[in-house]
Amino acid sequence: MPVRVKKTRQDKNLEHPMSTLRLDDLKQYSDVLRARNGSAVTVRFVEPRDAEELRNYFRSLSTRSRYNRFFGAMVELPHNLLDHFIHVGERDEFTVIATMKIDGFETIVGEARYAFHPETESLEFGLSIDDRWQGQGIGSALMRNLECRAAAFGAHQLLGDTLRSNEAMIGLARKSGFAFATSPDDWKLVRFVKEIATAPADIPCASWRLAATRMALGGVAASG
Repeated sequence: MPVRVKKTRQDKNLEHPMSTLRLDDLKQYSDVLRARNGSAVTVRFVEPRDAEELRNYFRSLSTRSRYNRFFGAMVELPHNLLDHFIHVGERDEFTVIATMKIDGFETIVGEARYAFHPETESLEFGLSIDDRWQGQGIGSALMRNLECRAAAFGAHQLLGDTLRSNEAMIGLARKSGFAFATSPDDWKLVRFVKEIATAPADIPCASWRLAATRMALGGVAASG
């Protein structure tokens, strides 16, 4: 199921209000989703304290899942990439983790990284789900949550690339209403795109409806 998000290539002079928020501000934007069996899945921004747990999560993925996530062989997350993952908000790039209480401990069962491109009004993402929890509706719920985040940013498109051989991710994207096209960067990849036309007041996720309002007010204050 995993899919990778490419490094952003946006104009650094284009700043979005979300990029100015501190980690303490971002902590309030967490969501509780539901797996197919009704279990609670918390989606929150990653924090520096999660570094080792995130590294262990990627180690625990199957060889195929890691290959699908990073478009190449990788035994574990290199230190520089891990550092990139845990510093949220830089260059409008964010990492979230999906966690569940398992035997009394908060355990990572999925993750997503996304980047807002203001020049194209698009939000690009990549995600993975723990092999043991695939097929439990967590990927679908996380995709819906990413749509809320995209709408809060004011994005008009939600998009990602995945390997043509990644049937699980292609199936998930198709079920979630994405259209498909050839990736402009690599013939081995397929791009899936979904148009976002949700007004801030209509965002179904309460936390991101609030975020959109606050960001809009921040933008008005900055322009004034």
